[in-house]
Amino acid sequence: EVLNAMNYIDAHVHIWTPNTQRYPLALGRNESQMDPPSFTAEQLQEHMRPCGVNRVVLIQMSFYGYDNSYMLDAIRQYPGMFSGVAIIDEGAEGLDGYMAELKSQGVRGFRIHPKGSDVEHWLDSDGLRTMFRVGAEQQMAMCCLIGPESLPALDRMCDAFPDTPVVIDHICRIGISGQIHPDDVKRLCDMTRHENVTVKISAFYALGEQKAPYHDLAPLIKQVYDAFGPQRLMWAT
Repeated sequence: EVLNAMNYIDAHVHIWTPNTQRYPLALGRNESQMDPPSFTAEQLQEHMRPCGVNRVVLIQMSFYGYDNSYMLDAIRQYPGMFSGVAIIDEGAEGLDGYMAELKSQGVRGFRIHPKGSDVEHWLDSDGLRTMFRVGAEQQMAMCCLIGPESLPALDRMCDAFPDTPVVIDHICRIGISGQIHPDDVKRLCDMTRHENVTVKISAFYALGEQKAPYHDLAPLIKQVYDAFGPQRLMWAT
């Protein structure tokens, strides 16, 4: 039965298509990595309707690298249903204009993450500082795929750009090792001092015991909920 009365938003979904001629995979990627081989916008809708979900935040699929074409086409094809989080090259020229152009196409944020092992300085590049600045000007979120060890650098960046919306994905990956450490939880909850930081409650399958129905994550989720409050949490499957 379709829950027509519901009005849910799923804040984190990837889509991809087997049509790799029209939407080529990034260098180093191949079709054998696409498992399942297809999860198109239309297939996603088959899952949305029975759950009462009528809007979704699409997160650029890593298969495509910096080419956001498939996600942008889905946003364009289904107006009002999808918005997007893009992945762009922070080292490219003309970031200001490109970010504004993507906003006009339905992109509302950009996925960023540490590249390499230097988590202390992962945000120190000129390009990422530009992205944070434009994020504040355009009200576009920096969506951080990070673990708790990367929070000190993000904390400093939020001090430098307090008006930039920031989303911390997947409960900051706390528990990805199988253990939930109290110091990691405190470090995440301390980010509440930045008013524009929100946390995404998602990726249960990758955290803690990694076994459905994921009841072991309940204390972690409650701590984060109590710290940030319902208005500063995003929920995803």
